[in-house]
Amino acid sequence: MKNVAAILFIMTFCLAGSAPLFAAERPQRVMNPAASTQDTAPAILSIIPAQAEPGDKVTIFGSNFGEQISAFLGSVEIPARVIDAKQIEFTLPQLDAGLYALYLKRGDGVVGRAYNFSVQPQRPVLSALSPDRIGSCAQGEERDVIAAGRNFVETSLLFFDNASIKSRVASSTAIAFRVPQVAGGLHQIMVKNSPENASVPLALEIETKPEVSQVTMGAASVNYYELIIDGKNFQQNSAIYVDGQRVGGIGGQDAAAREKVIYIDCGRLIYQRFPYSPVVKDFRLQVVNPGNEGSQVVNVSAP
Repeated sequence: MKNVAAILFIMTFCLAGSAPLFAAERPQRVMNPAASTQDTAPAILSIIPAQAEPGDKVTIFGSNFGEQISAFLGSVEIPARVIDAKQIEFTLPQLDAGLYALYLKRGDGVVGRAYNFSVQPQRPVLSALSPDRIGSCAQGEERDVIAAGRNFVETSLLFFDNASIKSRVASSTAIAFRVPQVAGGLHQIMVKNSPENASVPLALEIETKPEVSQVTMGAASVNYYELIIDGKNFQQNSAIYVDGQRVGGIGGQDAAAREKVIYIDCGRLIYQRFPYSPVVKDFRLQVVNPGNEGSQVVNVSAP
């Protein structure tokens, strides 16, 4: 009996060593915590420029942009173009000036952190004046000028030599004005949408240099005849030079000389010429204004 009991004890011990009497709990696989949304959201490292006007291009450098992404300025969604994994860009739409919250929203709906972005008032751009020069003697509609550019608004003001003058905003790209009566030379034209929001100025020239367009024979008397000199920018005291000899001008006519210049208007002078003989000859003629600005020299064939 003792032997039988011993055998049973040994068998029980062997079974206990080869397999547990009760099933052990199955080990569970340990999972890493899921990455936070903040870690995978589109991130902004830099915004260039940090402030801009409507129509400007804005470039954002960062990460986690994905294949599709939009920029938001406040509640306004702006589709952005993905340049590469670290760069996107968008064009600033027409928005009122002010401070906006700028953030990115990826195509899967994940939103990034918001940053301040300043939308600047749209600056007027003055690109051309048509015409950009007028004669000093121009009158009425001849003094009308169109200022061409962009970003003009109904309240835009045109400044002539830093003083606001009457003008008309024809469109967002054109302002019409009439040049006031001012001295000759270069004058500054500028457009302002507000006191602090001005265009780069352009120059308008008031031309005073005389110009001769034609010389024709006029009325004839017994011992003299008239030469009609047509052109522009003639002045009350303009003189003429005939083969280098001065006739008329400031200081009056030389009492010993019979020839004289009669001012008709800005575009016409009469030269009363007393020829030595009726034979036609060639001579050179030039008009010179009181400021010593001279016209081109023209060749004339007359007695």
